[in-house]
Amino acid sequence: MSSCVSVCLRRHDGGPLASRMRRRPFRIGLTGSIGMGKSTAAGMFRDAGVPVFDADAEVHRLQGPDGALLDAIEARFPGTTGPAGVDRQKLGALVIGRPDELRALEAIVHPAVGTARKAFLRRHRSAPMVLLDIPLLFETRGERHVDMVVVVSAAPFLQRQRVLRRPGMTARRFARIKASQVPDHIKRRGADVVLDSGGPKWRMRKRIFRLVACLREALVR
Repeated sequence: MSSCVSVCLRRHDGGPLASRMRRRPFRIGLTGSIGMGKSTAAGMFRDAGVPVFDADAEVHRLQGPDGALLDAIEARFPGTTGPAGVDRQKLGALVIGRPDELRALEAIVHPAVGTARKAFLRRHRSAPMVLLDIPLLFETRGERHVDMVVVVSAAPFLQRQRVLRRPGMTARRFARIKASQVPDHIKRRGADVVLDSGGPKWRMRKRIFRLVACLREALVR
């Protein structure tokens, strides 16, 4: 492993990164709690030339107009779909804070997203690395299926500020969403790389471009 990559990484379990770097494509799992800046970071990886699988975008497609999951979701959660697809506000009200209902939704959504992710990996099998942008990486134990975990994080007050600016968001809804996610400090502990999104964007962008350059250098060896 190059010294450049060693400087960029920290590994919580002491696992041998060199063995993981032999797999093609090398899989970077990107995650972060709501409002932490994960989508911004994913865009920066894309700008650095890394193919990105956006799990959230895939969910929106599957649940959008004529989406493949609409019938199954409507059957399990009547009244939550229409011509425009899933009404996320109605569906969220039924599942957030209700573990059994959330599991029922996940049983519909996760297999379909997994199928799309496998197709993405097949399409990019010759790429040196790919980014899997997965909001619920730790919640679904997806960290076991990637070679590196990158967590985007920021101070709690910034997270709250960002989320409460979103249309239709309330403090109560934010609290319920946050409670359903693995806490940020646990995600940070499970990361190889922690990206701080609390500073200027150029700083995070510089860190991401350096990481990608270091990985490219190591992966061609």
